[in-house]
Amino acid sequence: MSYSDITPYVTALSEKSRQNNHITPEMYPRNNVKSGLRDKNGNGVVTGLTEVSKIVSKAPDENGDLQPCPGQLYYRGVNVRDFVNGFMSEKRFGFEELIYLLLAGELPSAAALEDFSRTIGNYRSLPPSFVRDMILKASSKNVMNLMSRSVLALYSYDKNPDDISLPNVMRQSLQLISMFPLIAVYGYHAYRHYHLGQTLMIRNPVPELSTAENLLRILRKNAKYTELEARILDLSLVLHAEHGGGNNSTFTTHVVTSSGTDTYSAVAAALGSLKGPRHGGANVKVVQMFDDMKKSVNTKDDGQIRDYLARLLNKEAFDRAGLIYGMGHAVYSVSDPRADILKECVRDLAASGGFEEDYLLYRKVAKFAPELIAEKRRIYKGVSANVDFYSGLVYKMLALPYELFTPMFAVARIAGWSAHRIEEIQNNGKIIRPAYLAVNDEAHYVPLGER
Repeated sequence: MSYSDITPYVTALSEKSRQNNHITPEMYPRNNVKSGLRDKNGNGVVTGLTEVSKIVSKAPDENGDLQPCPGQLYYRGVNVRDFVNGFMSEKRFGFEELIYLLLAGELPSAAALEDFSRTIGNYRSLPPSFVRDMILKASSKNVMNLMSRSVLALYSYDKNPDDISLPNVMRQSLQLISMFPLIAVYGYHAYRHYHLGQTLMIRNPVPELSTAENLLRILRKNAKYTELEARILDLSLVLHAEHGGGNNSTFTTHVVTSSGTDTYSAVAAALGSLKGPRHGGANVKVVQMFDDMKKSVNTKDDGQIRDYLARLLNKEAFDRAGLIYGMGHAVYSVSDPRADILKECVRDLAASGGFEEDYLLYRKVAKFAPELIAEKRRIYKGVSANVDFYSGLVYKMLALPYELFTPMFAVARIAGWSAHRIEEIQNNGKIIRPAYLAVNDEAHYVPLGER
């Protein structure tokens, strides 16, 4: 039986399902159901407590009413801007320091950071024959799917996979954080070799190098990279590592963890969530949208840029989805702090790599798009560029292939998922089980011969 061809039987069965679905959008507010776990203003329904991170997008005015404000993001109470300024001003890599902060709940001393980075480096390897048996023998067209399968397979290599005591989960988390760059990049190389006919290249990591340095080293054919490239990639990892407990993949981590299951199952579920284009795949769409724009209009003409953006909103350009990708966020309205930080740093990378025109075009779209969206759409809050808007440009300038855009997100976010899994294990003894309201009428069973 084919796994790809849709038969007339399957089509007919799908039509039956469609005809028997009677739930309509207006039924949600009528029954006081928060669709997407959001209220009518788009605010998320509070479902838990966390110390891992905090997002601020509103502040009280003189009357005490909450009003949109420039976005702020805090990791364990530390403002992300302060954190970034700290390691970048000292010309250090920050991702390993952030992992420690998220997992341990405090900033490391210099000695603690050195020990932690050494531990991460020593863990950065895969089990014997794992690359051959799990990655090369069954390569995938989508690296995210390969990562999910590989994580589930690692369960079989763990001598104590089901122990959810804090020390064991911490050990598993450190190992997965260390392994993720290898699984992602090796998965991409396997895809290039088996699906595109390119030369296969598998290079071992260097324990003494940072996560960002190792990523570029094992990805590139010549293993070379500049210090600026590695530092910008490191910054991107820091900004993608964590973003509150309510984003889809992190909430998935909490939900699955609350059932008492093993670490590998919880992380595989989070990967499945992140793969979705409504969550982790947006930065790919941003770059593809800009590629289409440059083919369609004269990007030196502001009028043509605005016209193209208007056609995007009218479902007349690119993928005809009616979206300007990289614009807007479920939480932020005035600004996304992660986008602001990336925007400031991207300038240097653009200048060093000959991407000044691309950078200027991105800045123009970031200015024009909110104006056009406000004109054409009824929106309940402001719209600004989000982190996906500039991270796509960063990855393009670093010559990362599209197939690795979302996996790079996963390489960073595994740090946040791990911190939230540990928090869920320590603080909540109840399985997460929200309610759904049944709205169908009672139906009577009819004997088979009378149907």
